[in-house]
Amino acid sequence: MRNLCIVECFLLCSSLFAVLVSSKYHGNPANDLVDIINKNRTAAKLSRLSDNAGLGCMALQFINFCKGNCTSNNNVNCNPSSDNFTEVFAPDCGVELPTFDTITGQIVACQPGYLEPTEAFSRALVPDKKTLSLLRNKSHTEVGVGMVGVHKGPFFWCVLFSNGKTNSTFVLENHGLGIKQKRGCFSGSSVECSRGHSNGAFWINVSFTLFFLIIYSVFSYRSVEILF
Repeated sequence: MRNLCIVECFLLCSSLFAVLVSSKYHGNPANDLVDIINKNRTAAKLSRLSDNAGLGCMALQFINFCKGNCTSNNNVNCNPSSDNFTEVFAPDCGVELPTFDTITGQIVACQPGYLEPTEAFSRALVPDKKTLSLLRNKSHTEVGVGMVGVHKGPFFWCVLFSNGKTNSTFVLENHGLGIKQKRGCFSGSSVECSRGHSNGAFWINVSFTLFFLIIYSVFSYRSVEILF
């Protein structure tokens, strides 16, 4: 019985460790949105867009700049000038200015809270034919997605498109390693992503998992006591 309890404890710790690891390395939802965008384009027999980290980082800067401007009907009432892109967003990201190219379109959206990528795509980013037409513009070659939440406030998404040449436009200095990303996510990046939403949800999930594992262990232990 003692050996069985040790096994139960080992399984409990292993399961919790697995939860922690899978949560930490679950992925970048900004990259998931790029995948959804490309699947929508290929379904319409259009070319896939290259996931550009420079564009993604500037998309994140864009919504950080605009995150106090979500209206009551979930529109982003903010329109940064072209100078903001070249003089603020690009330098803050470490985009090499000689590689800055034309931005052919942008989609910006906000919602009261975080939405999973599929729902964010359909409800926030592409809710109508106008934005769908922009997404399917044949001139686009590259895309970048940024996303961030406001503490106790709305959640923001931004998609930037470009017709630049893949691997030679919006290039990040030192491959983007010098960017200090504190909040939010952007696509095409290997920088650790906060997943854009509160870590509180993560710890709630861990707590529930731990609770059910402990209950399972206790009942298993009592079952062994009855058998013996």
